[in-house]
Amino acid sequence: MDIREEILDIAPDGVLFLETPDFDSAIVGVASRCGMEDVVAYDMEKIIKILMRYMSESEAIEYYLHNIVGSYVGEKTPIFITLIEKKG
Repeated sequence: MDIREEILDIAPDGVLFLETPDFDSAIVGVASRCGMEDVVAYDMEKIIKILMRYMSESEAIEYYLHNIVGSYVGEKTPIFITLIEKKG
């Protein structure tokens, strides 16, 4: 079972994924929000690293900000998180 199938088991009402399956490796889970639909959660840093396969770091960051995180496609729009490393 791939990650998309696993997520659809968790969120049977459906979720939206970033179109390109290359970004599946950046999925960190499903986010639940009070009174709202569940959404797929992506790791921002991993998204940028994936984009850097095709462009420079500054281009990847700009593309991410304007074309990914800056795009709202309805209540099931994925969220993008910054993971914080726990110390201690």
